[in-house]
Amino acid sequence: MPRYLIAHDLGTSGNKATLFTIEGEMVKSITYSYPTRFYNGNWAEQNPKDWWKAVCITNHQLLDKIDKSQVAGLAFSGQMMGCVIVDQKGDLLQDAIIWADQRSVEEENEIRSKMDEKDFYRITGHKISASYSIEKLMWIRNHKPELFAKVYKMLLPKDYIIYRLTGKFVTDYSDASGTNAFDINQLQWSEQILQAAGIPLQMMPEARPSTDIVGEVTSDLAEECGLAPGTKIIIGGGDGVCAAVGAASVTENVAYNYLGSSSWVAYSSKEPVFDKEMRTFNWVHLVPGYYTPNGAMQAAGNSFQFMKDVLCDGLQRKAQEEGNSVYDLMNEEIANSRLGANGLIFLPYLLGERSPRWNSDARGAFIGLKMEHTKGDMLRATVEGILMNLSIVLDIFKDKSPITSINIIGGLAQGEQICQILANIYGVPAYKLNYLEEATSIGAAVTAGVGAGVLKGFEEVCKFIRIDTCVKPNMDSNQQYGAIKQIFDQSYYALLDIYKKLAAL
Repeated sequence: MPRYLIAHDLGTSGNKATLFTIEGEMVKSITYSYPTRFYNGNWAEQNPKDWWKAVCITNHQLLDKIDKSQVAGLAFSGQMMGCVIVDQKGDLLQDAIIWADQRSVEEENEIRSKMDEKDFYRITGHKISASYSIEKLMWIRNHKPELFAKVYKMLLPKDYIIYRLTGKFVTDYSDASGTNAFDINQLQWSEQILQAAGIPLQMMPEARPSTDIVGEVTSDLAEECGLAPGTKIIIGGGDGVCAAVGAASVTENVAYNYLGSSSWVAYSSKEPVFDKEMRTFNWVHLVPGYYTPNGAMQAAGNSFQFMKDVLCDGLQRKAQEEGNSVYDLMNEEIANSRLGANGLIFLPYLLGERSPRWNSDARGAFIGLKMEHTKGDMLRATVEGILMNLSIVLDIFKDKSPITSINIIGGLAQGEQICQILANIYGVPAYKLNYLEEATSIGAAVTAGVGAGVLKGFEEVCKFIRIDTCVKPNMDSNQQYGAIKQIFDQSYYALLDIYKKLAAL
């Protein structure tokens, strides 16, 4: 029986290739970086040929001392909401427009003029937004009509690599649910939305379950891509949904919180969750029959990193001199500040905001700053602001489902003080997992294992991860945070007019 699974996490900054055994042991992990071209203010593109090069090189590096025939299957976790266009031969027509690109605001408004936003939300699980794939494809149609005339298929980033490996134009349900054109209730492309968008149905790839075996590596391709002939290629899923599997959110009402540069709260549900204010959204889960309702904020770890760069020069020098981590010293500063950061509120909107505010004009702010406040107070207020913002999302989901605990992953979860503040604000036990930054890779690996038939089901993710720490909430602290969160929320709404005026400057 084959012994190994390969996961490729095709991210924004690079591709992380990871080799696992079918028993869940991580054998080796290699990252190959590639550039992003940012220009024209809010445009962001990547060359898909760089992705292919990254996948091939990392395959060779992963398997240099491994019997390649022992790989049971390979699957992908891919950056979502991108737009890759190819002609009938599968040749690229231009660089990929990736998720971070915001150029297609006019196209967003074009759809909005033809469809009721709440009807759209009920079909796709998402608001109409320039962030998504179909608006990007519309932009190409509107601004590059000669190029659009050559388009045979629009693909998502991971799906271009799958095409290179198998010759098939496919995607999976989870990635399709990040295009703004997929009916998450029927698990098929929405003809109503495509008609409103003016995009032919035949331009969309075939949507399949994440565990489908798309094809096998041919002998002609094996040497270039670094795999054995016959290696099974399984679709996998979008990275935000692969993270749900890697965080063990594979059964009903299991919630998790990814605490990275951006951050989100999500859980597994047998039905989409539609918020009447459309503050949250829905992905189709990798697990058949499930969805993962989600609320993602823009600047979680980004805010903490910003404070490190702006406030912590002295701590960085001290850490370097002592051979310690600056983040450990920042956590010590946070521990020396009391609950509520001595009356200081931080609004974590340094990059505008997605969920729960959906306001690109929102700005970051300290509210209540006094001469007596310390660096520790400012760092603690930053963490509390991030987590109060996320707790609004969690509260939306608590109103819908019995969520009694939360699994936590991501780089920010390394801080002991941060995890305790999180549990106190959320009011539920927080389970810190042993792999904090490998969730997307684990999700792809488990999908490969299920698809290849060497794992019985997604519940076997328990072979790959375990609970490292249980952080229990202090309910007295939770009550105090409830009062502070009201002030936090009121502060955001009090500044709405100010945000608009600042954006106009």
